[in-house]
Amino acid sequence: VQLQASGGGLVQAGGSLRLSCAASGLSFGHYAMAWFRQTPGKEREYVASLSGRADTTSYSDSVRGRFIISRDNARNTVSLQMDSLKSEDTAVYYCAAQLSVYSGSHDWKLYDYWGQGTQVTVSS
Repeated sequence: VQLQASGGGLVQAGGSLRLSCAASGLSFGHYAMAWFRQTPGKEREYVASLSGRADTTSYSDSVRGRFIISRDNARNTVSLQMDSLKSEDTAVYYCAAQLSVYSGSHDWKLYDYWGQGTQVTVSS
């Protein structure tokens, strides 16, 4: 199984970025997909997730209304559209897959597969 994240970069506060994650080697539609983020010295933080059929989504309070998670099961990809970015969104962002019929756990320890991470830096 491979999850390949991309799309990170440097952006000014108030700007937008779109992260993508390409999955291979798994039955993609059977997995809830999520994005987490992590900064040095802190535990991995839940950002957003959605179910295998994309009929249920969940967001952390810190990003709700600014970020949108989506997936394309025909292409085995999951995306995170990030708008109105703030300096506190600066982190390494990871995509993750959990074998689940639900929208995905908020607990990073329950995920089965992880991507390599992509850096997002928001300058103020």
